[in-house]
Amino acid sequence: MFLFLFFLEVILPVNTEGGEIIWGTESKPHSRPYMASITFYDSNSDLNHCGGFLVAKDIVMTAAQCNGRNIKVTLGAHNIKKQENTQVISVVKAKPHENYHKHSQFNDIMLLKLERKAQLNGAVKTIALPRSQDSVKPGQVCTMAGWGTLANCTLSNTLQEVNLEVQKGQKCQGMSEDYNDSIQLCVGNPNEMKATAGGDSGGPVVCDGVAQGIVSYRLCTGTLPRVFTRISSFIPWIQKTMKVLLQS
Repeated sequence: MFLFLFFLEVILPVNTEGGEIIWGTESKPHSRPYMASITFYDSNSDLNHCGGFLVAKDIVMTAAQCNGRNIKVTLGAHNIKKQENTQVISVVKAKPHENYHKHSQFNDIMLLKLERKAQLNGAVKTIALPRSQDSVKPGQVCTMAGWGTLANCTLSNTLQEVNLEVQKGQKCQGMSEDYNDSIQLCVGNPNEMKATAGGDSGGPVVCDGVAQGIVSYRLCTGTLPRVFTRISSFIPWIQKTMKVLLQS
């Protein structure tokens, strides 16, 4: 069954808008055990939702725009309305990129240190990160997953996913002067009308089992393609920051 999903919104800058998964399908339960559901409170004390993914037993990667107070991470979930054997863990330290720019969404990446290590099992696992020299090629098909609401405005209780095609950077550059192909990915084929963006910010774009991108934003025109943080460009920062967090 094909679904049209609008993901839960987070507070975004003027040049971004809440995003959605278009023509997604329900994931096989726990087939994406790296997925994390993140909640936090913003400066207005409003509850916000983001996606994220487990990269170490006590480290979750997400978008820098998903920073706030009382951050909690839920691991091992498929149906968020059913009682499942999930792990809900508080975040003790959030480290957004020091050069994160809210307007352009440059450097939209953050690492979260969990209060305790996750217990790895069939429903909770880490996901591999790329090497700094790795790259995804235009035409490559990758997958994005998340929780959201359906076309009839009811909450999608189960994890949904969609396949997305990587585009040439020029497609996003032609639509936004803020797009930077060296640190961002341009994803989503307008001919297929499949896309995702801001509303599930922080979730991973997975290519051949490797997390290559982080859901960041959609262009101000609201049209495809969409923009993602290019993880391979931040490997030195990730390694340095993880070392600091693991020692704290």
